[in-house]
Amino acid sequence: MDSTDLAPKTEPDSKKENSFYRAIKTYVLRAGRMTSAQEKAYKDLSHIYCVPFQESQINFVDVFGNTNPIVVEIGFGMGAATIQMAKENPNINYLGIEVHKPGVGRVLSEIRGNDLKNLYVVEHDALDVLEKMIGDNSVDGFHIFFPDPWPKKKHHKRRLMRRPNTNLLQRKLRSGGYLYMCTDWEEYALEALEELKATEGLSNKYDGFSPHQEWRPQTKFERKGIEAGRGIRELFFVKEE
Repeated sequence: MDSTDLAPKTEPDSKKENSFYRAIKTYVLRAGRMTSAQEKAYKDLSHIYCVPFQESQINFVDVFGNTNPIVVEIGFGMGAATIQMAKENPNINYLGIEVHKPGVGRVLSEIRGNDLKNLYVVEHDALDVLEKMIGDNSVDGFHIFFPDPWPKKKHHKRRLMRRPNTNLLQRKLRSGGYLYMCTDWEEYALEALEELKATEGLSNKYDGFSPHQEWRPQTKFERKGIEAGRGIRELFFVKEE
């Protein structure tokens, strides 16, 4: 037997780093009671409109039944903006990733109520979903609207918009695909801008922060930020061709 066969196996640094970051959750399951309508929608409709988490890649054609562009929204909250975009853009397929059950229940109810064919939900950790279920070079756009800012410095490591998470997002985008983030926390916006600028393969479409994209509906968290006197900052990066 070759002596090298007995050598301890070590993971590449990138794998170690990714494993470390996967162990750090970018969200927390907050307590929130479901209304009876949300609970009923969740019970009756999750098996229809939720894509179960799996350890293998999904085929978007199998899910949506067409080859239309794919937009993945990470953390849609109660989903009002998500539903509006899906209604206004029937030729775009939306996959929403969320762990907050009341929000999932509400979105499922709206999908049924509006007879939407272009919106499905995955109820699971977004980073796991991206790593296991989403193929490289398969997504046309990522929407990350008002993610948890984790304002305390000791919690900054939980922020979604940091490397290597941004490298993972870049890898999943098609050439020319976009990543669109909004936040009302200036310090997080500045950090995310630097992290995205340092992410290989992504280019800032604008000089610094992005102007507001008129097609994006206002969200509940956005209204709260404005009411609290915080400015809204937007980032729009594109995967290089």
